[in-house]
Amino acid sequence: MTSPKSELVRIAQAAATHSWDVTAIPSAVMATRESGRLGEPWVVMATTTARGLRVSFFHPGDALDAQGEELSDLSGNPREIGRQLRTILEDLAEGAAA
Repeated sequence: MTSPKSELVRIAQAAATHSWDVTAIPSAVMATRESGRLGEPWVVMATTTARGLRVSFFHPGDALDAQGEELSDLSGNPREIGRQLRTILEDLAEGAAA
C-alpha cells in the first residue's frame, strides 16, 4: 500500500507540464504559473477528498486560505488523476491563465 504523500507525488509527476510548476504539498497538489505580477502567480490547488481530489483555481492576489473557483473533482488511480489535472492545467494556460 502506498502512502497518501507518495500518491500525491505520483499525481504531481503525471500532471507535469511545461506551462506550470507542479508540486506535491501536504494533502494537496499545487500548480503555479507566472501572471506577470511580481509575487502573485496563478494557482491551481488540487486538495484531497474522500474520493480523490477537488481542483480549485486562484487568480493572482487571491488568498489561498479562502475558497477558490472550483473547477472539477478528480478520481481514479494516481496516474489517471495526474493526466486529468494536466489537461485542466493546459486548458487554463491557453485560456483563463494565459
